[in-house]
Amino acid sequence: MIASMDFEELIRQAQATPFEGWDFTLLRDRVTYEGELPWDYERLAREHLRHAASLLDLGTGGGELLVSLAPLPPRAAATEGYAPNLPIARARLEPLGVEVAEDTRRFPDASFDLVLNRHESCDPAELRRLLAPGGRYLTQQVSGRDLEELNVALGGPPHPHHAWDLASATAALDDLEITWGEEASFTTTFHDIGALVLFLRVVSWQVPGFDVAAYEDRLRAVHDDMARGRPLKATARRFALLAVAR
Repeated sequence: MIASMDFEELIRQAQATPFEGWDFTLLRDRVTYEGELPWDYERLAREHLRHAASLLDLGTGGGELLVSLAPLPPRAAATEGYAPNLPIARARLEPLGVEVAEDTRRFPDASFDLVLNRHESCDPAELRRLLAPGGRYLTQQVSGRDLEELNVALGGPPHPHHAWDLASATAALDDLEITWGEEASFTTTFHDIGALVLFLRVVSWQVPGFDVAAYEDRLRAVHDDMARGRPLKATARRFALLAVAR
């Protein structure tokens, strides 16, 4: 059905499609991935949860990943700063006894011996405040150069945190002990223009100020390439690290 839609139909669908939480399965087969990360964030999180009596998940989205890690420690909390996701996360996590807050300010000093963070920003000073002595911080982050080919194809500005990478994250956590860190990449392919527009609608920081009307000419050019069998390929860049509070 997607293959038979013209440009206007694909754009209209992309703008009208509801999106909740942080679940991209509705783009299955329209956005595909080639290659794998050499680490498994979920497996690493499970390993560290076995030794944790208290847990904080930063940027839990709709709670999709955290609920899959159950059973959780006796004290478990999560934050979600994106307002539309907050009620979704609460509905999913609070029945499990997880306190869900908009940010970390309500939590006392040294509250957690494990802090998880997949793809959320984090203030290093606040992280240090929240970690108990010997507490661990496990994070997987999206590099500032992630999918930069999208920005080039649309003639848009680069990501505002273009220099964000493992080296800069490690430097920001200089008073914690970094026990592991790794960077990797894989290929992401967008097969139709509707999938690209929906992605940019949700991941609004990828192309700052993205608007269909403002980018219509570029979007049409990309759509024409896709119709000729040339999907838009971009490099997804990730890094991960484990830090321990001294």
